[in-house]
Amino acid sequence: MPLLFFIQTLTRLDISYNPIRALGAQHLADALRHNTTLTTLDLQINQIGSLGAQDLADALENNMTLTTLDLQLNQIGDVGAEHLANALRNNTTLTALHLSYNEIGGKGAQHLADALQNNTTLTTLNLSSNQIREIGAQHLADVLRHNTTLTTLDLQHNEIGEKGAQQLADALRNNTTLTTLDLNQNQIGDKGTQHLADALRNNMTLTTLDLHQNQIGDKGAQHLADALRNNTTLTTLDLQLNQIGHKLDNGLKELIERNIKNQENLVHSF
Repeated sequence: MPLLFFIQTLTRLDISYNPIRALGAQHLADALRHNTTLTTLDLQINQIGSLGAQDLADALENNMTLTTLDLQLNQIGDVGAEHLANALRNNTTLTALHLSYNEIGGKGAQHLADALQNNTTLTTLNLSSNQIREIGAQHLADVLRHNTTLTTLDLQHNEIGEKGAQQLADALRNNTTLTTLDLNQNQIGDKGTQHLADALRNNMTLTTLDLHQNQIGDKGAQHLADALRNNTTLTTLDLQLNQIGHKLDNGLKELIERNIKNQENLVHSF
């Protein structure tokens, strides 16, 4: 019988980098159905697959204490993502879900997005290094139009492209809760950057935007600079490994530094 049945003081369990596979996940899921103290469970790199994800998801339907679940690098795929999405429809305590490197495609992203339409507790979703592409970005953009709890969305290395960036940008125009968006390595280019810049003219909550390594040139950078002349909330902008000229790069840094100072002054005024 798993120790979690008996240990009623443990709040964090990290058994990452262990090949517990689906059977081990099943035992942990059994424990989660009864344990009332564990808040963080780290199972990254454990080869649990979709079956292991299903067992954990079933347990999450009734668990009332777990707030953070890390399943990075577990090969759960779209099927595993669907099981977790089903859990999110009923679970009211999980606030952070990490699913990077899990072979999740557009279908899996759609399942998660559908669940988040009604979920009111998840604040952090990490889907980095999957294959959600443009269609997955579209489904998640639909979430951002209505969801009022998600504050951090990590979609780096997902091949969303220019059109995926456009979908997310359109959603950001009216979203009032997301503060961090990571689109690192997504091939969005200058046109995708223009869409995001247009969104920044209206969005007043996003503070961190990662556009690292996105084939952005001076045209895209100019769009961002124009938007930042009016946007006063973005304080972190990562444009490393793009093709932006020295002058524009310095100009963007100055605008971000202005925003940082403005935010500091705002804090000190209270």
